[in-house]
Amino acid sequence: MSIQEEALAPNFLKNLIESNLKDNLNKDKRWSGKPGPASVQADAPFDKAKIRTRFPPEPNGYLHIGHAKSIIINFGLAEEYDGECHLRFDDTNPEKEDTEYVEAIKDAVQWLGYDWIEDGRSNLYYASDYFEYFYEFAVALIKNGDAYIDEQTPDEMRRTRGTLTEPGLDSPWRNRPIEESLDLFERMKNGEFEDGTYALRAKVDMASPNINMRDPVIYRIKHAHHHRTGDKWCIYPMYTFAHPIEDALECITHSFCTLEFEDQRPFYEWLLEKLASLGKFLRPLPKQTEFSRLNVQHVVTSKRKLLNLVESGIVDGWDDPRMPTIAGLRRRGYTPNSIHLFIKRLGVSKSDSFIDYKLLEQALRDDLDPIAPRAVAVLDPIKLVITNVEDDFQEHCHAPINPHNPEAGKREFLLTKELWIERDDFMEEPPKKYFRLFVGNKVRLKYGYIVECTGFKKDADGRVYEVYVELIPNTKSGTPGSDSVKVKGNITWVSTKYAIPAQINLYDRLFTEASPDSGTKDYMDYINPNSLKVVNGWLEPGVEILPGNRWQFERLGYFVADPSSTPEKGIINRSVTLKDSWVG
Repeated sequence: MSIQEEALAPNFLKNLIESNLKDNLNKDKRWSGKPGPASVQADAPFDKAKIRTRFPPEPNGYLHIGHAKSIIINFGLAEEYDGECHLRFDDTNPEKEDTEYVEAIKDAVQWLGYDWIEDGRSNLYYASDYFEYFYEFAVALIKNGDAYIDEQTPDEMRRTRGTLTEPGLDSPWRNRPIEESLDLFERMKNGEFEDGTYALRAKVDMASPNINMRDPVIYRIKHAHHHRTGDKWCIYPMYTFAHPIEDALECITHSFCTLEFEDQRPFYEWLLEKLASLGKFLRPLPKQTEFSRLNVQHVVTSKRKLLNLVESGIVDGWDDPRMPTIAGLRRRGYTPNSIHLFIKRLGVSKSDSFIDYKLLEQALRDDLDPIAPRAVAVLDPIKLVITNVEDDFQEHCHAPINPHNPEAGKREFLLTKELWIERDDFMEEPPKKYFRLFVGNKVRLKYGYIVECTGFKKDADGRVYEVYVELIPNTKSGTPGSDSVKVKGNITWVSTKYAIPAQINLYDRLFTEASPDSGTKDYMDYINPNSLKVVNGWLEPGVEILPGNRWQFERLGYFVADPSSTPEKGIINRSVTLKDSWVG
């Protein structure tokens, strides 16, 4: 069974969509081809898209593996059910957002195989596109008695909010006259007040058992430069106010989000019902459904913490191959298909859990094994000298480019008198069941001859630097005599004369602890000091070290040429070992 055909984990969101389609819940949904309220959509044709989803990142950092799950869910389900998925930037927090992050997010979505084009039109949107609508709808809520201007300090609001067991206390400004709130809100917009002096709150229920319904703040004063609107606005909507409105303006049918937003769903529904009753939105309204977020062991995904790793120099940028960012995974050598496979194997549920990092690595192995060309690399070289051949000895050897695909052909290379082998393929005093090189033992030089170890030489520090063998004639692989001598060991090698030098970055997990930031832990205390080891290795001739090229180096794992690699200096990153070797 192929990777694509294997049984994948259940996805309850698919069941939801199929039920909604069967019941024709969105048959009256209209779409004018652009976002807008009822006045824009009322005369529009019925929406050709059976469902509309959205992926709504905040552009305050690079996307990580958890976002990949949301991307694949939202774009993937829209694709599967003849729908459309919008890419929307929730840029309502100007102090942390930047166009660099916008471009990085667009690149990550496209790398995973998706776009946002519908009938030649772009479904790329920004919350900042809707600032006028947010303001208009806030005014409508004030006029309807559903919002008021509060002048309590943030600390006072927190103190009067109540607890999980005690109701909150009404603000002394909760019954402020409507005209007074309207006047203050306009003056807030005009920049008359300092940050924190006033806030607009929804008037819901200060005794609600759901703290999020206790008159949440929906607008605050923030004199900050916005990456798209500049200094036009000095008041900004809160996410919990903006997000449902964005969904409704874009005629989203299924608003999928992670479980931490479950407690916000009652306000999401309250707000949209209020605005629909005021004629701002047509029905049917968007519906929010929550699923479990993706928690992977041995990583942190908080953008704040990831930014700290970058700024403190622990890693070399957002795309460092040790980072859980999509850019980092891509540079590490992960493929879009491996990420899709990982996410689909996990399924979609409402149960939060931590996923073993091994499952991510195995998805990459399973994706690359059938397609990656093979090659030999020596990462910790020691010289092997064949003593019973001439100095100019050269023997043609060949091996499959990929053993799973005979049609790919063969690669060819030369066996010469002097070779590079891995240092751990020789031992001066071998333990039991060590079948590689030691004096008196025979091994096969893979794809070549059987050789017998006859000696070695040490430097002044007692370190072995040269190993000597004798070649046993008529034992070459693929010839009638290849089985004439039985050996248990088989080692890889490259010719010292023809080997290609390369810098090879051996990446491992960034944290030694499975849950480095859980509870009261400080994730910085669990940085793995061995997360990067740089070696100068030798590669089989014929290997082209071009950025993005990838291989399985036999016995070692999967590797990819770094984007910084040049013809003058080849730089290669280890993506994953052939099998899990982590001891944490």
